[in-house]
Amino acid sequence: MQTLYTLDSVSGETKPGEPQTILTRKIDQTKLLFTYLIYFITEVARYAEKDALQKASKHLPTAADLAINTKLAGNELLWKILEDLSFKAAVQDGKLPHITDTELIKKTYQELVITPDYKLYIEDLGRDKKTEKKILELIFNQLMLPNENFIAHIEELFINWDDDAEMMQTLVLNYLGKPTPQAFHDILSKEKWEFAKDLLSTVLEKEEFTLEVIKPKLKNWDADRIAALDLIILRMGVCEFLYFETIPTKVTINEYIDLAKDYSTAQSGQFVNGMLDNILKELITNNKIDKKSFKNSIL
Repeated sequence: MQTLYTLDSVSGETKPGEPQTILTRKIDQTKLLFTYLIYFITEVARYAEKDALQKASKHLPTAADLAINTKLAGNELLWKILEDLSFKAAVQDGKLPHITDTELIKKTYQELVITPDYKLYIEDLGRDKKTEKKILELIFNQLMLPNENFIAHIEELFINWDDDAEMMQTLVLNYLGKPTPQAFHDILSKEKWEFAKDLLSTVLEKEEFTLEVIKPKLKNWDADRIAALDLIILRMGVCEFLYFETIPTKVTINEYIDLAKDYSTAQSGQFVNGMLDNILKELITNNKIDKKSFKNSIL
C-alpha cells in the first residue's frame, strides 16, 4: 500500500523495476528499524556492567558503588542475541552504534534498576529462561515504548516508525520469545515476500480494469472527496478478490477496512467496507469469484 501510494505521488511513468525497488527499500527500512530496537534493548541490558565499572573506578568508591549487581549483563537470552553472527552483521551494516543515543540508554537503564521487577530479578540467584526473557520484555514494553524521549528519538531516525510501530511490537516480542538468526536476514518469509511482489505487480498491471470495476460504484459517493489512498486500497482489494485464489474474500474485506481506518480518513473504514461489499456481491453474481481452499494459505 505504501509503495503504491509513493508511486501514485510520482509524476510521469515509472522506470522498469522501480516499483519493486521502492518496495524492497521500504522492507529494508522496516528491517533496520527492527534491528535497532533489538540493539537498543541489548545496550540497555549491557549497561549494567558499564555502570558497575564506572562506579567501581571512582577515586573513592562507596560500598554501594562496589556492590552494583551485574546479573542483567550476563542474561542468557541477551548473550544468545549478542553472539548471533547475523545480528552482529545487521548492527554493523546499519552502523547502529553511530546513531544510538548513549545518554538515552543510560537513562533507560537507570529507570530499569528502580523498578520492582528488576529488584526481584537480581535477588534471584538462579537463571530461568522465562525470567531472562521477561526482564528484556520489560525494557521494551515498559521503558522504551511508553517513553516520549525514546519515541522522539526513533521518529527522528526512522520515518517509517508511525507506519511500522504496531508491527514492530509484535516482531520484537516474537523474537524475544524465539530468537532466530533468520530474523535479521529476512523480516518477511519467502512466501510473504513473493506475495507482496505479486500483489504489487498485479495492482499496477490491472489498474485500468480495477478502476472500471470500482468507478460505477462511486455514484453514491462524492468522487472529489475520495482520498487517493482509499482508491489504492480498493484496487488492492479488487485484485485480491479476482487474482488471489487462496485468500478468503472476508479476510480481504476485513484487512482493507483496518488499513483504511489506520492510514486514511475518519470515514474511510465505512467507505471501503461499503464499496468492497458491493463490488464483491456484483462479482459473485457475475461468477467472477473463483476461490480455492485456503487452509494452507500463508496469509
